[in-house]
Amino acid sequence: MRPRDPSEPHRAASGLELFFDLVFVVSVSIASQNLHHFETEGRIVSGVGPYLMVFFAIWWAWMNFTWFASAFDTDDWLYRVTTIVQMAGALVVAAGAGPAMERGDFGLVVLGYIVMRLAMVIQWLRAAAGSPEFRATALRYAVGIAGVQALWVLWWLTDVDGLQYLGFIVLAAAELAIPVWAQRAGFTPSHPHHITERYGLFTLILLGESILASANAIIDAIDHSDALAPLLTIAVTGLILASGMWWVYFARPQHERLATARGSFVFGYVHYVIFAAAGAFSAGIEVAIDHDTHQSNLAAAVAAATTTVPVALFVLGIWFLALRDLLPRWANFAVVLLATAIAASALAPFSLVFAAALMIAAVVVLEVTRLRQV
Repeated sequence: MRPRDPSEPHRAASGLELFFDLVFVVSVSIASQNLHHFETEGRIVSGVGPYLMVFFAIWWAWMNFTWFASAFDTDDWLYRVTTIVQMAGALVVAAGAGPAMERGDFGLVVLGYIVMRLAMVIQWLRAAAGSPEFRATALRYAVGIAGVQALWVLWWLTDVDGLQYLGFIVLAAAELAIPVWAQRAGFTPSHPHHITERYGLFTLILLGESILASANAIIDAIDHSDALAPLLTIAVTGLILASGMWWVYFARPQHERLATARGSFVFGYVHYVIFAAAGAFSAGIEVAIDHDTHQSNLAAAVAAATTTVPVALFVLGIWFLALRDLLPRWANFAVVLLATAIAASALAPFSLVFAAALMIAAVVVLEVTRLRQV
C-alpha cells in the first residue's frame, strides 16, 4: 500500500467511494428521521443531543476513510473488502440510531462504530507495512484508534446516569485528537481537489434528503386538500432553501483551504457542523409538513425554527470555512447578517417564505462579489 501522488492529474472520486457515501447517507437519513420524530413531538432538546452523538459516529468514520482513501487508495481486493466492512458497520449504526436516541441505548451504535474503526486500523496497518516513509504516522493512527475503541466499550458498559454526555464529549475529543497527534509524525499526502470533491458530493447527497422532504410535501398536499397552499409553500420554499445551500456551498473553490495542515484540520472538523445542519434541515422540512397537516402541536415559531436554524448554521459554517477570507468586508457582514436573519425568521409570519427570500439575498451578495472580483 503505497501513498498516492497528491498532485495526480484528474483525480476523481472512485465508484467505491460513491458507494460508500450512499451507504453512509442511509445512516444519516435514519438519524434525521429520528430527530424529526423528536421534534414533531416537542422533545427538541432531548432529541438534538442524541442526534449529534449518533451523527458524530457517522461523520467521523466517513471523514477518516475519506482522508485515508485520498492518500492510500489502492483499490485492490483487500482494500475493497475492508471498506465494505466499514459500510456494514455504518448500517449497524443506522439500526442503532433509534434505540440510542429514544432510550439512550447506544449498544448497537457503539458496535457499528467499533466495526468501522477497527476496519480503519487494518487499513492503517497496511499503510504502515507498505509505506516506510509514513510508517510512524500510520502506526500512531492504528494505536490511537484501537485504544479509543476500548474506551468506547467501557463508556457503554459503565452507563452512569448523568455522565453519558460527559463521557461522550471526552471520548469524542480523544477521537479528534488522534489525527492531530498522528500527523505530527508526517503529514499524509492527501489530494486537495479529490478531498473537496468528496466533501462536495457528500453535501449534495445530504441536500438530496431535503429534496425528498419537499417532494413529500407535494404528496401530502394531494392527500390534504385543506392544507394545499401551506404544503405547496413548504415544497417550494424547501427547494429554494436547499438550492441556496447548494449555491452557497459551491460559491467559491475550496481546495486552497487544504494548503496547510491547520487548514486541512479546520476544513475537516468544521464540516461536522455543515453536515449535521444539512441532515437536520431535512428533518425540519418534515416537521413543517407535520405542523401544517395538524400532526404536531408545536407552536408555529418552534416548528419553523427546526428548519431555519439548521439552514443558518449551514450558511455560517461554509462562510467561516471557505468564504470569509475571499469576500470584501461589506459582503462578509451581509452574509452573516442574512444567515442570522434566516434563523430569526422563525419568529416571523410566513417564516419559510421569509427565510427563502433571505437565502436568495445571500446568493445575490455572493454573485455580485464574484462578478466584481473577476
